[in-house]
Amino acid sequence: MDGHIKGITILGSTGSVGTQAIEVINQFPDKLKIIGLAAKNSYTHLSKQIQQVSPLLAFWEKSNQSKSIMKNFENMYASISDLCTHNSVDIVLTATTGIASIYPTIEAIKSGKNIALANKESLIIAGEQITSEAQKKSVKIFPVDSEPNAIWQCIQGENSPINKVFITSSGGSLRSKPVDFLANSTVEETLKHPNWSMGAKITVDSATLMNKVFEVIEAKWLFGLPWEKIDVIVHPQSQIHSMVEFIDGSIKAQIGVSDMKSPIQYAFLHPERLKNPTINQFNPIKNNNLTFLEVDNLRYPCFELGIQTAKKGNTWPAVLCGADEGAVELFLSRKIKFTDIFSILDKVIQNHKPIKDPSLSDMIEASQNAYIEAINTTV
Repeated sequence: MDGHIKGITILGSTGSVGTQAIEVINQFPDKLKIIGLAAKNSYTHLSKQIQQVSPLLAFWEKSNQSKSIMKNFENMYASISDLCTHNSVDIVLTATTGIASIYPTIEAIKSGKNIALANKESLIIAGEQITSEAQKKSVKIFPVDSEPNAIWQCIQGENSPINKVFITSSGGSLRSKPVDFLANSTVEETLKHPNWSMGAKITVDSATLMNKVFEVIEAKWLFGLPWEKIDVIVHPQSQIHSMVEFIDGSIKAQIGVSDMKSPIQYAFLHPERLKNPTINQFNPIKNNNLTFLEVDNLRYPCFELGIQTAKKGNTWPAVLCGADEGAVELFLSRKIKFTDIFSILDKVIQNHKPIKDPSLSDMIEASQNAYIEAINTTV
């Protein structure tokens, strides 16, 4: 390699993906360097990160309190725009949840920065705009989600047509609970994911399988695949993260331990592969029971609803995204039952009237309106 140290900005540095990204960067000081850190809520966590890694720039989003509270770090306080476009930045990791990172992602792309994408909403709502802008600027989008990242790894060096992609799902925290008892699922048991360490929102989405709907949409935009070539299967062990079947029937699978640091590292260091002592090695002898199941639509009604809604295109995926955010928020606030998530999604989707040829602002507004409608929906 050329010896260049890649500069990284992390949007959402105090979240699950953001903190694991810092762990990865700290393992490779001769390869990676943190340029910018941005967080929305936890100032205490952010200030500790700033003290530990000494970024060039930092941002904390708390309305007009930011500058006064950031006075201890005023020499590095900057705007989100600065963090995304600074000359020293090579890769912007979007590790926030929600729609807030859409415009910063597009701004980073326009300024020629590669994107390590962990934010699902960006492609769900602005997939067309982001991918076309990236193509225009010759910018690369590196998927950080383990499943799209696995697809990306499987297609490296391949020029043959893809017959089908299999995105795997653990089935979530409630996969073994009798369907008739899902309504009684508590927030606590829903957040106890058997395989992955993730944030609360995505852990609930894993239990409803809505996260797989979003990953199907991601795969469509990232790899230019039609809907019929993307399949989702339940793989409880979470050892195979995705599989790609080629036209000759051969299948490539990306296998590894359930550790988000692995796809994060691949996104940062690609095309290099380097040993990271903090990531456990996969042992095929100890992990010799790999099973695959069809998605049970009775257990996961949100999945079929989500796929059918996403296929409509237009503003529908944006509405799905906003409605899901609102419904999950209600569940995490203990205002609705787990099974009410589907009921709210269904109501909001049925009420939606799509806009012809929507702009990006139309898509964002549709998502925001769906969120508001969801949190105000009674079940």
